[in-house]
Amino acid sequence: MINRAIFSVAYFPPIEYLLFFLQAGEVYIEYQENYIKQTYRNRCVIPTANGLLTLTIPVKKGDLHNCPIHQIQIDYGQPWQRTHWRALEAAYNASPFFIFYRDYLEAFFFQKEIETLLEFNQKLFDIVLKLLGIDKSCCYTKHYVENYQNSALDFRNEIHPKKMAQENYLYRKITPYRQVFSKQFGFIPNLSCIDLLFNEGKYARDYLISTILDAS
Repeated sequence: MINRAIFSVAYFPPIEYLLFFLQAGEVYIEYQENYIKQTYRNRCVIPTANGLLTLTIPVKKGDLHNCPIHQIQIDYGQPWQRTHWRALEAAYNASPFFIFYRDYLEAFFFQKEIETLLEFNQKLFDIVLKLLGIDKSCCYTKHYVENYQNSALDFRNEIHPKKMAQENYLYRKITPYRQVFSKQFGFIPNLSCIDLLFNEGKYARDYLISTILDAS
């Protein structure tokens, strides 16, 4: 059990994010850090018939490196919502549970009322948690701390796409579950949590708990 953990906000975060999220007694989402490019803060990874695909939410340009994450605004001038949803449909239309969950996600996905990346991601993540049957709340950090030392486990930059690409994710042993393109590519670990939801559905929560127990 992890007493306290700090996470970055994430767009359909990877499975290892969920695994550590579930183990933490207190969960904090980083609210004050400056925006960091090329991370799960605005991207997720899903499989396709042609291999892995990164879906990236575009953000409005500016001095991003000196802008707090909670102020980063989504760029709705680009048709990213349609592009992302078509990619999700193509990837998961043949999955066992896509038909059961698509309406919950699609209705939220195409709204443009949410201006900031952080609010969009967190509300979307709340929907995913509800569909997974996970009742767990989190708080936002009130000020930026560079190094938490021993006061909390810091996953803000440990859970990173480059580490996933290098097969250097934190959870080394993730038990295979059914995947749409497993015949072409075999089992691909640590994809977006949406992959687990659409493929395992109501069994996804049990899968996560079993993975945690196996690793302990």
